[in-house]
Amino acid sequence: KYSMDGKVMVIEIHRPEKKNALLPGMYTAMAEGLRHGDCNDDINVILIRGTDDCFTSGNDINDFVSSGQLEDEAPPITFMNALNEARKPIVAAISGLAIGIGTTLLFHCDLIYASENCFLQLPFSRLGLCPEAGSSYLLPKMTGQVRAAELLLLGDRFPASKAKEYGIINEVLPQDEYLEYALDKAKALAALPSQAIQTSKRLIKRGQQNVVAETMKVELDDFSRLLQSPEAQAIFQAFLNKKKNS
Repeated sequence: KYSMDGKVMVIEIHRPEKKNALLPGMYTAMAEGLRHGDCNDDINVILIRGTDDCFTSGNDINDFVSSGQLEDEAPPITFMNALNEARKPIVAAISGLAIGIGTTLLFHCDLIYASENCFLQLPFSRLGLCPEAGSSYLLPKMTGQVRAAELLLLGDRFPASKAKEYGIINEVLPQDEYLEYALDKAKALAALPSQAIQTSKRLIKRGQQNVVAETMKVELDDFSRLLQSPEAQAIFQAFLNKKKNS
């Protein structure tokens, strides 16, 4: 869902009946929203949110099972590129679950606010996969190597308080305050001189965009290879069978 709040464009991940699990069309819609916001003079800030009880549970597992070789123009890759190339600031408001891409997309955002009941997870190794969205470069840069290894190799779920401690998010708020707080920060950002904000963002991330783009290509090759592996496919099937029988 897209909406406007002054000069803030809100992109809402909205598939609540499936815990906002992402399908190819949703990635495409989010990428288009980011591109639109980036080139529209009436928009100064983009805010990404989910529903109050879930940001996103990550990529739909059914899509993992049915997907073939991931190409450069695949919807998830288009979305990741749109995040990496965004000139305007991106604010994230997260609550409930932020799993997989729900965590890695945050590494491209500029300000991130979480509810106190939010849990993040990078479960790629547990699924027989590897990091994506440039996370193998961005996370060690943010947290240091051993903390990045802890989160990416073990793949355990961790609370928003730990994400703040590790420098992944800005603030943790009460459940009934996180979204309003994030919107207030987005509006405050949108009220500042837009060229100064965009220039400052470019300087903060100077030299990073090309490295991240290159990292995402390397990750994609490995992710694609692992996605087709018997090990990963067996894990996906076991997950789906467990859901079907529960």
